[in-house]
Amino acid sequence: MKRQFKYLTTSDEDLSWGIHLSVAGSASIPPNTLYPPADHPSEYSFFWDEGRVLHEYQLNYISEGTGIFENRHGRFPVKEGSLLVILPNEWHRYKPLTKTGWTENYVGFKGQIADHFLSNPVFSSRQPVLQLGIKEEIIDTHLKIMDFVRKEQPGYQQIASGMIVKLLGYIISFEKQKGFSGKRIAKVIEEVRFVMRQNIDKEINLEELAEQHNVGYSYFRKMFKKYTGVSPGQYHLQLRVMRAKELLVASNKSIKEISLELGFQTIHYFSLIFKKKVGMNPSEFRKRIGGN
Repeated sequence: MKRQFKYLTTSDEDLSWGIHLSVAGSASIPPNTLYPPADHPSEYSFFWDEGRVLHEYQLNYISEGTGIFENRHGRFPVKEGSLLVILPNEWHRYKPLTKTGWTENYVGFKGQIADHFLSNPVFSSRQPVLQLGIKEEIIDTHLKIMDFVRKEQPGYQQIASGMIVKLLGYIISFEKQKGFSGKRIAKVIEEVRFVMRQNIDKEINLEELAEQHNVGYSYFRKMFKKYTGVSPGQYHLQLRVMRAKELLVASNKSIKEISLELGFQTIHYFSLIFKKKVGMNPSEFRKRIGGN
């Protein structure tokens, strides 16, 4: 059995950072092997009949093998490329199948920032096993975390915990991509986004754009929002406001000139939209950010 792990201490500075690691490790569990290994510290070890409850978050990526995961919501199959998401104060248990064993790569962490990120609906005790598939980004990030915690150089908690945030970002991204993999709509959305960026200076008829790609607008709008997080109209509007911010700071053009250049119908409408998106009107933004 090949194993490496480290249980980590924390300082007041680490705790105040908002997210910190408590454990990181990996293990290759051969077939027909007792699980969990007998040398786990008491707070992490468990018996299958009893299960366990942790007071931290854990992510356990299974890069080889198969197994099962159970919690109060049911039993879930685990296979190569599965990610086990363990939430604080939730009863659970898991193990590799005797005939296959598995290779696990895990991190345990906690903190207010962790609470914030793990409140995303992707991380749910109702669906504690995410089928990500074999992802080099997950394995590479875990290896880098292990390298930092192994050396324990000053500030390693801050860097390693930042990589936890990166890891969470990858997980969200992979989950979002599932609905688009191999689908034509993903290519359509990318092409429309390109058209939007090329036409920041004018209004765009999005229904016509969808029609040109032989896609119904209601379906296009739904998938676009799922892909980007915002509707097509809001996406294009955000691009125009971002360009307006650049011009306000980096040019001497008047607000009226900028409004016209970006295709807004009136300077009043431009100011209204800008304030809604930025929280201040264009002249206030220029004065505060640009110093003009």
